[in-house]
Amino acid sequence: MPKSTLAVRSDEDPWTSEESAEVRSELEADLVRLRKELDLSAKELQDLLRDGVDGAGNDQADVGSKGLERDAEMSLAANQRELLMQTERALQRLDQGTYGLCEICGEAIGKLRLQAFPRATLCKECKQREERR
Repeated sequence: MPKSTLAVRSDEDPWTSEESAEVRSELEADLVRLRKELDLSAKELQDLLRDGVDGAGNDQADVGSKGLERDAEMSLAANQRELLMQTERALQRLDQGTYGLCEICGEAIGKLRLQAFPRATLCKECKQREERR
């Protein structure tokens, strides 16, 4: 059962039902978009792999270009998969009532931070500590 109120910092106004619905709607739209993009990337990558990069009949520039294109497509697909997992996780946290709570310290992440990046799982302070490591 979803929790009715989302966590906020002491200096923030509580989430309105419209704001929380907007966050959920944005995450759900992102989920659909990312799944489509991932499907398209998989098809493009499959085409690149089917064409091969062995160089038979191609000059070195063609082989290098195909290799770079394949690597770029694989990197994009990995990034899309990561965003998809983060989005699914954010929706699960909304459903479980833990959305807006830092996964490290348990304090509120911050309404403004979540509105800017709805997939955030760490408060600003914990994120800064993590990035310093």
